[in-house]
Amino acid sequence: MNAAKKLAIPVTTIRGDWTEQSGYHAVMSWLALSTSRRTNIRVVGCQNDAMAMGARKAFEESENAREPNKWLAFPFTGVDGLPGTGQKWVKQGILAATVITPPHMGIAMQLLHDALRSGSQPPEWTVNSSESFPEVEALAGKGQLARGHHA
Repeated sequence: MNAAKKLAIPVTTIRGDWTEQSGYHAVMSWLALSTSRRTNIRVVGCQNDAMAMGARKAFEESENAREPNKWLAFPFTGVDGLPGTGQKWVKQGILAATVITPPHMGIAMQLLHDALRSGSQPPEWTVNSSESFPEVEALAGKGQLARGHHA
């Protein structure tokens, strides 16, 4: 994300441990800081869909939110894009977008098989493609990516 975004777009990073609960606690802790009230939030982008749902829940329940609907107007995004969670939440309008990441196990097993069979070291890097859900062009059409913001 940092490599793709414009330098002028500021990012505030808070830590979590890949669970909905950690996303919730991380955002609640951040919202308790006086500096959070001065932050101009445009998108809440999370490392996975569960964390995005936890972050959303924190904004819903925040005592600092004088205008709760304002907080929920932000696009919340995640990564994983499983049909029963991330894609479903996008279709329901709970998340603005997710990134569908295909399973890595099949590629890993193929690399292991090939290495064992050939006796050679697998490549240092292997890239697995992912895709935006919905497609980036559809997000741009909805204005979700307006003003240079990336989901």
